[in-house]
Amino acid sequence: MTAAQPHGSGQPAGRRITGRAQRDGLLDPYLARHKPPDPASCPQCSAHFKKGRWQWGLAPEGAQPHLCPACRRIADNLPGGVVTLHDVPQGLKDQIIGLIRNEEAAEEAEHPLNRIMALDDTEDEIVVHTTDIHLPRRIGEALKRAYHGALIMDFDGDGYFVRVDWNPTA
Repeated sequence: MTAAQPHGSGQPAGRRITGRAQRDGLLDPYLARHKPPDPASCPQCSAHFKKGRWQWGLAPEGAQPHLCPACRRIADNLPGGVVTLHDVPQGLKDQIIGLIRNEEAAEEAEHPLNRIMALDDTEDEIVVHTTDIHLPRRIGEALKRAYHGALIMDFDGDGYFVRVDWNPTA
């Protein structure tokens, strides 16, 4: 057994790619099969594509306008992930929303494509729509660390989508 293999699995550790992602070789359908022109700059959020990745900062000289995958998802209103917080106590809502926003800021600082699209606050639940699958996991794990409760994560292997459910009372 090596450090890269879990005991008894015979497969490398890490996420196993299945479904459409395995067939197409593409995880996020919003990431183009071909890279955008390098350099490129998103006219909506000002992220820029340089040296093979989207990043924040000043757009390089001569950057061509190109809508980033996150802004495309937002325009299409098609989230990559949904976090649902059930039975949220009224007294904790502001703290929990602050925690969610802090996790978004930390993730987005390094990964411009990982953003919150919408945060809906109803009487007893909060629903967060994100542009990717990584931010929902990060939010769910932060909620579990801070407030305990039950956390369920469901990744759709046939699509680029994750659903995270958190219940503080379970």
